[in-house]
Amino acid sequence: MATIRKRGHLQWEARIRRKGYPVTCKTFETKTDAEAWARAIESEMDKGTFISRSEAESTTLYEALARYLQEYVPKFAHPHLETARIKALQRRAVATRVLASIRGKDIADFIKEREAEGMSGNTIRLDINTISRVFQVASSSWGMESLANPVSRVQKPKVNPGRQRRLEAGEEGRLLEKCVFPLDKIVLFALETAMRREEIATLDWSRVDLQKRAALLPKTKNGDARSVPLSPAALKILETMPGEHAGLVFGALTGPMITRRMIRACKNAGIADLTFHDLRHEAISRLFERTDLDVMEIRTISGHRNLQMLARYSHLRTHMLADRLAGAKRGETKSASGTADA
Repeated sequence: MATIRKRGHLQWEARIRRKGYPVTCKTFETKTDAEAWARAIESEMDKGTFISRSEAESTTLYEALARYLQEYVPKFAHPHLETARIKALQRRAVATRVLASIRGKDIADFIKEREAEGMSGNTIRLDINTISRVFQVASSSWGMESLANPVSRVQKPKVNPGRQRRLEAGEEGRLLEKCVFPLDKIVLFALETAMRREEIATLDWSRVDLQKRAALLPKTKNGDARSVPLSPAALKILETMPGEHAGLVFGALTGPMITRRMIRACKNAGIADLTFHDLRHEAISRLFERTDLDVMEIRTISGHRNLQMLARYSHLRTHMLADRLAGAKRGETKSASGTADA
């Protein structure tokens, strides 16, 4: 039988001692709550389904985030981003709560709080995804099997559609005119390969196989390695790079340096609202518009882990699908009269 005893004016402690189980206790504000909890725990012990909640009821979200930061984040492709997010989460009021006390409503309140601060849906999703991973790890690897994940019970905010900025007529030429070497080569290479800024900045000649026409990226944003096929235009760009094919392909330009030079070039060219990452969107759009590569082949080039990320490009292929419905083979187009053109 459980022992219920009063502690102070507003606290009641329920303590259960049973052979084969650790001493289990918890404090409540009312005697009724203490008795109800004790009955539930004893019932689990009778059925053999009891799992200790002591660690989940004594570990705060702040402490769990700190442990997750130490044990798991160093393995991330870009640990500094997750580190900054965790540090920000630790300053939130919800971080002072013990894990077992956090419910779906608390996560929903956190979402509303972030929305009121003007945060985007994507930023908020990243925050709560981090919280969710901490609960998953605590439950599966830290011995807190009784812990439920409160994030799974709430509706996540909608993510704003990705940027749709594309190069307009004449912008590519004007931009290249204002790009100082090697930024001009980097811009062209980005348009040919759809590679991300950091992937280009850290591309080493030892990872480029000119014979096989491929560039190996050992570590990407997703944490996965991938091999990027090099088009004839991409190979020609590489051929124009000076040096002995040793070290970094595009020299000592870091990612932030590329961004700063891109901003300056756009300003000098009179081009507004264009970022370096928009070149990746432009490159992928061109793969859909100008080639007959299927989605899986384009995914191999772009490195998208989720096919849904490529779904927004599907409308660019409508004319090709119409040709296929008209009987054209892959790579052929149909004229309005229905005859096939090479």
